[in-house]
Amino acid sequence: MPLTNTSQTYGGVTKTFHWLTALLILTAIPLGAVANALPYDSAEALARKATLFSIHKSVGLAAFAVALARILWALVQPKPQGLAGHGRAEATLAAIVHWMLYGAMVVVPLTGWIHHAATTGFAPIWWPLGQDLPFVPKDDGVAAIFAGLHVVTKWVLIAAIGLHVAGALKHHLIDRDATLRRMLPGRVTAAVRGHGHGLAPFAAALILWAGAIGAGGALGAYDRHGQTLPGVTLAQVASDWQVTEGRLDIAVTQLGARIGGRFADWTADITYDPRDIPGPAGRVEVTVAITSLTLGSVTAQALGADFFEAASFPTATFNAVILRTEGGHVAEGTLTIRDRSLPVSMPFELVLSGDTATMTGALTVNRLDFGIGAGTQPTEQNVGLSVDIDVTLSATRAAE
Repeated sequence: MPLTNTSQTYGGVTKTFHWLTALLILTAIPLGAVANALPYDSAEALARKATLFSIHKSVGLAAFAVALARILWALVQPKPQGLAGHGRAEATLAAIVHWMLYGAMVVVPLTGWIHHAATTGFAPIWWPLGQDLPFVPKDDGVAAIFAGLHVVTKWVLIAAIGLHVAGALKHHLIDRDATLRRMLPGRVTAAVRGHGHGLAPFAAALILWAGAIGAGGALGAYDRHGQTLPGVTLAQVASDWQVTEGRLDIAVTQLGARIGGRFADWTADITYDPRDIPGPAGRVEVTVAITSLTLGSVTAQALGADFFEAASFPTATFNAVILRTEGGHVAEGTLTIRDRSLPVSMPFELVLSGDTATMTGALTVNRLDFGIGAGTQPTEQNVGLSVDIDVTLSATRAAE
C-alpha cells in the first residue's frame, strides 16, 4: 500500500490519520459524558471524576493535534476523485459533511482548551504544553462563552460523524461500491468520475456552522452558569470611612493546583482614628455575600451543602477591633462562616494620605475549623486545608 494519495486511492498516511482521529474522538466524547455525569460527593468520587476529566481533556488535545496534522497532510496531497455512479447532489452533500467534520475536529477541542485555560481548578490536562494559552485571560466570562461553544460544537461534531458514518454504510451495504473499502488497509481500485463543487459546499458548511452557533446563543449556552442560588444583595452601609474600591480574594489548593477566587459583593463599616502609639484605633465590621463567590470551575461545588452551604448561610461576617501595633496594624476579632465563629487576627498595612486610606491585609484559616468540606473532603487528598484570604481596599473619610 503506497503512503501517498493518488487520484484514485488514499495512501497509508491518510488512512492512518483517518482511523487514529476517529479512535481519539470516539474515545474523548464518551469520556466527557461519563465524567460530567459522575458525582463528587466524596474524596474518592471527586478524584475519580477529576481523573476522567483529565483523560478526556488530554485525549481531546491529542485528537486536536492529529486532526491538524491530517488537514495539513491533505493540503499537500491529491484528493481521490469520487466514484463513478455517485450523483452530483450526493457528492455535494458528502462534501458539505466533510467540511463540517473538518471544522468540528479542530473547533471542538480548541474551544475546550480555551475554556480550560480561562478558568481555574478541578482537572488538569496531562499535556506537555501546560494548562494556559497565550492571550487567554483567567476570566469567568471568557470561560462561559467557550464552555458553551464547546458544547454546541460538540453536537455539530456528533451530527457530522453520524452523517459521515451513515453515508459510508449506505455506500457499503446498499450501493456496494468501494467508498468505504478505499479507506481500509490495502490497495483498492475503482472507476472514478470527479464532480467539481467549487466553493458551494464550503459556503453551505459555514452557513450551517453559523446557524448552530447562533442557536446556541439563543438557548443561552454562552451565559455564565455558576451557582443557581438566589443571590444576596448587600445594602450600602454608613461608615466613618467609606470604601471606594477594593477586592476580597481567596485561594485554595485543589489536586495540587492553586485556585484563586473572589467575593464580588461585600461591605465594610470602618471606624478609625490615626494614632502613633500602640493601642485601639477603631473598629471594622465586614459582611460578605457568600453567593457572590466565583472560584473557577469549582464555584458550584464551593457553594454547595458540604462547603459554604450558601443556601442556608448566605453571608459571612468579620467583626474586629483595629489595633495600632509597634509594627503597624492588626484587626483582631471574630470571623463567622456558616454556623461557626472563631477568633482570628489579620495584620495589615495602612497608608494614609489626607482623607484617603489604602490598606492591604491577609490571613490564612483552616477550612475544617468552619466545617467547610468536613463531610466529603476531610483531608488534603484533593482540597487543601489552608485557605488564604487577601483584602485590598481604598477608603475616604466621611465628611463631618
